[in-house]
Amino acid sequence: MQYFNAFLKRKLYNKDGIYNLEVTDSSTKKVTDFYKITPFPNYKNDENKQTILDKGDKNLLAKQFKKFIGFNKDILEVGCGTGQLSIYFALGTNNQIIGLDPTIDSLKLAKNFSDKHRITNTTFVNADIFDDVLADNYFDFIWCNGVLHHTKDPYLAFTTLIKSLKKNGYVLIGLYNKIGRFRTLFRKYLSRIIGKRIFDWFDPTLKKLKLDKEEKNAWIRDQYFHPIESLHTLDEVLSWFDKNNLEFISSIPSSDFDYNYKNIFEKKNVGTLYSRVFNQFSMIFSRLGSDGGLFVVIGKKK
Repeated sequence: MQYFNAFLKRKLYNKDGIYNLEVTDSSTKKVTDFYKITPFPNYKNDENKQTILDKGDKNLLAKQFKKFIGFNKDILEVGCGTGQLSIYFALGTNNQIIGLDPTIDSLKLAKNFSDKHRITNTTFVNADIFDDVLADNYFDFIWCNGVLHHTKDPYLAFTTLIKSLKKNGYVLIGLYNKIGRFRTLFRKYLSRIIGKRIFDWFDPTLKKLKLDKEEKNAWIRDQYFHPIESLHTLDEVLSWFDKNNLEFISSIPSSDFDYNYKNIFEKKNVGTLYSRVFNQFSMIFSRLGSDGGLFVVIGKKK
């Protein structure tokens, strides 16, 4: 039987508490097959609400986002995977969090954790972004961090998602940077010559975090061996914003020379081409570049 909910624009099957539309696109299937092997991130046996909150609070971007959201809002996390961030956004609030992901195996982990810990304000949707299943002008906030560069057409995916954002709603987009990801790409190149042991020597995430063997393998696969990956720039995303009636709010790295990231939802100057290129180049020598070269841009729908 098919079911309908206000956040959907079409009826979907509700199987085991997850709204489902079969993924048929060959490119998306490559991604779902990839994450079936090593769900990222996975849950540990002793995982609970507090550990989810602790991990979320250590992520300054997620912590600021959750604080800015406030209460009684409709939030969409795109590419939620195993749902840990969606659950973090839901805990301690009355916000309704919708997690969208094409990998059903990952969503089952998210749903099982939510059910086990009686988290009632999360809902998970198993569908492809390009199937356009979400209601137009519905969400107050969209979080889409580290996702679009793993799709066959990042811009088309972006325009599809933006339709579901309300007027005056905020969107956070995180993408691999064409300049800032240099160090990761260089390590990947060296691994073809030296082997995977190079990641133990030079990957800063593996060196600073205490990961078990499964987590380590998932990180290496996600960062270095993903089947679909594209690279982008600040100016490219700014052009996306202009074409889709979005106001630029801020970015990490800064588009200008304002490096105060204490309030990422505070309106910032868009800067110049020189300042934007300079700051993206500087990623190579900062933590942003060492941890994968992900940059973030925040916009507001006009």
